[in-house]
Amino acid sequence: SYRWSPRAHPLMMREWGVQVGLWAVLLLAAYLHIPYTQLSPDLHSWKSSGKFFTYKGLRIFYQDSVGDSCGFTRFPISSYDWYKNWEGLTLRFHRVIALDFLGVGFSDKPRPHHYSISEQVSIVEALLRHLGLQNCRIQYKQNRSVCLSNGGIFPETHRPLLLQKLLKDEGVLSPILTRLMNFFVFSRGLTPVFGPCTWLCESELWDMWAGIRINDGNLAIDGLLQYINQRKKLRRRWVGALASVTIPIHFIYRPLDPVNPYPEFLDLYGKTLLRSTVWILDDHISDYPQLEDTIGFLNAYMGFI
Repeated sequence: SYRWSPRAHPLMMREWGVQVGLWAVLLLAAYLHIPYTQLSPDLHSWKSSGKFFTYKGLRIFYQDSVGDSCGFTRFPISSYDWYKNWEGLTLRFHRVIALDFLGVGFSDKPRPHHYSISEQVSIVEALLRHLGLQNCRIQYKQNRSVCLSNGGIFPETHRPLLLQKLLKDEGVLSPILTRLMNFFVFSRGLTPVFGPCTWLCESELWDMWAGIRINDGNLAIDGLLQYINQRKKLRRRWVGALASVTIPIHFIYRPLDPVNPYPEFLDLYGKTLLRSTVWILDDHISDYPQLEDTIGFLNAYMGFI
C-alpha cells in the first residue's frame, strides 16, 4: 500500500499553502470589513445637508431645517430614524431639529466608551446651547407634548433579540462578535423585527448597514446596548418620570412588534401611563414603523399634534 507523505508532494503542499493563504486573506478582509461600505446617494445627500457640532471633543451630527410654514419647532431627536419622514415634518412645522446620538449614524462612535442615556441627554442640551435655544421653549407652553415611538420602556415586557442578549453585558465574546458582524449577519438578524409584508428592499437594508458601519460603529454596538441594563437599574426613575408628566403624552404602537409584544406591553403601558393616548398602527406593522409604514407613522404623529 502507498502512504501519502508531504515530502513526496512538494508541489501539492505549495498549492495547499496558496489556498490556505487565500482563505486567510478573505477571512481577514471580512473581519476588517474590506471593502468599506459606501453611502447611497440618499444617505450622502442627507449627510451633506446636515451639520456637526462638538461635544467634549466628539463630533455630533444634526439637522436643522427651517421651512416656510408658520407654527412650532419640533425636536424629533433621532435624525436617522426620521430622515425618510423629514419632508413631511418640514412641510408641517416651521423648524425641525434632529441629531444623531453619540455612537449612531454620522456622529462619532468612540470605543471603549461608557455610553449612557444621561450622556445622550446632555448632548441634546449641548445642541440647544449651540443653537442658542437653551433659554427658549422648543414649543409654545400650551402646546408642549411628548410622542413616544419606541416600545422599549418597561424591562419586564422587553424581549431583546439573541444578539442583543449576547452583546449587552460586554462579555469576552463581544469584541469578536462585533468584528464578525457583516451585512449578511445583520440583514438576517433583522428578519424577526419586520412584518412579513413590510420587509425592506436590499438597498434600504444596505442604507441601515451603512449607518452602522460609518466610523466603525459596529464595534460600538455592545457599548450602546448598555441602555438595556440601565433601563433595569433606573426603571423607577425613568418610568416614574413618564407617569408623572402633566403635558400631553402619546404612544405610537405596532401590534406585530416581537420586542415589545402585544398585548403584554400595551396592557402595562395603559395601567402605568394613565394620561397617555395611544395610536395603534395596522396589524402587520412591526418594530420599525417609521420605515415599514412611513405615511401611516407620520399620520399617527400628526393626528396627535
